[in-house]
Amino acid sequence: MARSKEFEVNTVLNKAMDLFWRQGYEKTSMQELVSHMGIHRRSLYDTFGDKHSLYMEVMNRYKTIMTANIKNRVEQSNSAKQAIRQMFEMTIYLVGDQPKGCLMVNTAVELAMHDTDTAAFVNEDIFNSEKLFYELITSGQQTGEIAEHHDAELLSYYLNNAWIGLRVMVKTTDDKKKLEMIVNTTLAILN
Repeated sequence: MARSKEFEVNTVLNKAMDLFWRQGYEKTSMQELVSHMGIHRRSLYDTFGDKHSLYMEVMNRYKTIMTANIKNRVEQSNSAKQAIRQMFEMTIYLVGDQPKGCLMVNTAVELAMHDTDTAAFVNEDIFNSEKLFYELITSGQQTGEIAEHHDAELLSYYLNNAWIGLRVMVKTTDDKKKLEMIVNTTLAILN
């Protein structure tokens, strides 16, 4: 008879995500993962496989959480411009003890150049973000709040690039005023 798991998978994935997010993939050892996740090494291997497989599970978990958070912010916004601003502001104003920056951007910088699995995952995320920006821009253009002379596709690339840059910038400064001015300057293009 198979033993039942002594832990809830999403709970331990969240713990692994926190550690990877704070330290990075390469700097995080299996022993640190076992200790931080509060599970036995054998349970980690049996449930998730090796470190890389665990990391990919963490990335899937991260994507699920962030997609839900972004969707929630966008749906609660009164306009396309406000939704876009909300996406930028959620980068500046963290919830609780959330690590600074973005695990997806960290992954792009640390692993994507030499790991095809993470590169594909990051590229899919970039595509989805550009698609969301595109949808918001075209919606804003239809309502007249975003100027129609903008090429929505090019503007979606620009906004996504700026958003990625902001997710890097928040790791280097606690100056919220500076970060807010960067967001204001970036989003001024929408006028």
